[in-house]
Amino acid sequence: MELACLDLEGVLIPEIWIAFAEETGIEELKATTRDIPDYDVLMKQRLRILDEHGLTLPQIQDTISRLSPLEGAREFVDWLRERYQVVILSDTFYEFAEPLMKQLGYPTLLCHKLEVNEEGRITDYTLRQRDPKRQSVRAFQLLNYRVVATGDSYNDTTMLSQAEAGILFHAPKNVIEEFPQYPAVHTYEDLKAEFVKASVRDLTV
Repeated sequence: MELACLDLEGVLIPEIWIAFAEETGIEELKATTRDIPDYDVLMKQRLRILDEHGLTLPQIQDTISRLSPLEGAREFVDWLRERYQVVILSDTFYEFAEPLMKQLGYPTLLCHKLEVNEEGRITDYTLRQRDPKRQSVRAFQLLNYRVVATGDSYNDTTMLSQAEAGILFHAPKNVIEEFPQYPAVHTYEDLKAEFVKASVRDLTV
């Protein structure tokens, strides 16, 4: 049995922090794992900025309520689910992702949780585990799944290396250049073709 593991932000939905940065005008919040490979450093920076500006979870959720999946993402997920078991492995948070999961048809999502105080301020975050994307792929392999993975950022590369096949999608030039061992595509049609090539089964039927 084959299983597809997908990153979420930048692959199926817009980058939530970038959208919030654009609404608030805070340029520093535009940093993502494409820019800062160390997720803990990135999140501490984000929480510091939110605290400095008095920004709350409900304000971020208000921005998220106006977002939609990337054009063609829902159709791609539907296509993939007919051919693979599909799991989303993301460094987002359940408190962010739910409205967008509904628009994607509720694929399985494994991500993290936020710690929020009574005023709605985000005080901390709880990782599901260390290096969660790689560990998830490894766990699926121990269940005798063959995994094909796709992502766009530094924090996806351990998942791609652990999987039997890895694909970069919508990745920036710096990530593509640092990880030339992975095919890099930029459209869902090309991504479908890479999943077909990566499979040990005939998916063209």
